[in-house]
Amino acid sequence: MTALRALIIDDEPDIRELLSLTLLRMGIDCDPAKDVGSAISLLKEHDYNLCLTDMRLPDGNGLDVVKHIQQQFPHIPVAVITAHGSMDTAIEALKAGAFDFINKPVDLTTLRSLVDSAVSSSQIEQSDNDVDIIGQSPAFTKLKKAIQKLSRSQAPVYISGESGSGKELVARAIHKLGPRSDKPFVPVNCGAIPSELVESEFFGYKKGAFTGAHHDSEGLFQAANGGTLFLDEVADLPLSMQVKMLRAIQEKAVRPVGTQAEVKVDVRILCATHKNLAELVAKGEFRQDLFYRLNVIQLDVPPLRERGEDLPMLVRHILTRLDEGGDSNTSISPSALTKLSKYAFPGNIRELENILERAFTLCDSDTIEADDLDLGQQNGPLSPTPSNGGGHFQKCLNHESIDSYLAEIEKEILLEALEKDRWNKTNAAKTLGISFRSFRYRLSKLGLAEDDPE
Repeated sequence: MTALRALIIDDEPDIRELLSLTLLRMGIDCDPAKDVGSAISLLKEHDYNLCLTDMRLPDGNGLDVVKHIQQQFPHIPVAVITAHGSMDTAIEALKAGAFDFINKPVDLTTLRSLVDSAVSSSQIEQSDNDVDIIGQSPAFTKLKKAIQKLSRSQAPVYISGESGSGKELVARAIHKLGPRSDKPFVPVNCGAIPSELVESEFFGYKKGAFTGAHHDSEGLFQAANGGTLFLDEVADLPLSMQVKMLRAIQEKAVRPVGTQAEVKVDVRILCATHKNLAELVAKGEFRQDLFYRLNVIQLDVPPLRERGEDLPMLVRHILTRLDEGGDSNTSISPSALTKLSKYAFPGNIRELENILERAFTLCDSDTIEADDLDLGQQNGPLSPTPSNGGGHFQKCLNHESIDSYLAEIEKEILLEALEKDRWNKTNAAKTLGISFRSFRYRLSKLGLAEDDPE
């Protein structure tokens, strides 16, 4: 078995010795270098599984090392050591291709975790078949190559794209192909968490931190420790939470609600939204510093209408999945496929799945015909069939805004739950499948908290 080998670059002998001893205890041989020139010479002589470099060097800086290795030895992961609080420098290194960064003074536990991930990354062999997403169009081939490259890094990735285009699938592929694949992948819809629960959901809480906190609870960061935390619809994070999220990402530590003690976490951050984050930053609706921290690398997922060549392959894949365990072997006729190819798919792949599932269920034979496909009116987005009362859309038009209409619906649901459970709020919350804190918050938001019968 070939011994693992690392290149250590730092102009301070004590730092080189500390890093070398730590890695030697992990079974990794080390070659020390005091500047960029000697490091480049060593790179010509040996093959390395990892490079650790300080950012400030006598004849250059760590960025020079990162760029050189990216050009000449792209299989070697490079981690940079930065002065504490120098996030701009760390982000610049990540954008240049660094695997990860670590702050001074070096925390040895964090260092060991970084080294384990980097060594695993250097030993991963990939091929086009490793990316488990469907598509061969030029746009998707480019995306798959980007996924392979990004999977070898620990840099935060901002995945942008329209609703239903497969952003979570892309995030899962990045995780699956990377060195954290045997650790948790934790997806979270930021917009689905009530604002008053966001901090405790992400960071956890200690027993007694608030009413109902009967025991210690880990948050989403702790659940994803060692793996990947995928922040879907990150634009929906409340502004009050964004500054706390920024600190957790920069410090690689969280502070559970109800305690001053920090908990170290090793988490890779991937995020996505169908909104334009840059526009939200310009409007003051999203923190600029968090945007820059999340948007180290941006990955755009193309909409289905730009992937025409992939449609037949996607249709076959979806129908095979729908028929799993059955014996109908459902196919699609050429005329039906032509009809699909002329549709704009405003809902992207998610809409294609819904269209095919409906056709699969309702068609009279083993072949889906063009008439079996319900693509909505005038080749536009699908819309719900209006009920006798005019449907939700028509009812919404009678209100000041969609928010006021949704608030009315929510109010009716809460009151019906309370009435069903004889105004016992705890039982009503359980009936609706939400926490008591969330139920109480919703009552207060809608002005129901004070006047409820007890």
